[in-house]
Amino acid sequence: MRDNVQLACGECKRRNYVTTKNKKTTTGKLEFSKYCRFCRKHTPHKETK
Repeated sequence: MRDNVQLACGECKRRNYVTTKNKKTTTGKLEFSKYCRFCRKHTPHKETK
């Protein structure tokens, strides 16, 4: 039921995080404000394929 998804930085586009989501209850793409170690600051991270 839950699928693994990768989160990519909104600025440098690198994939930094992996999380899970329930596709039945969450149909849209996830977006979190997470720390990017490459940019060295908090940036929005969006779900990628």
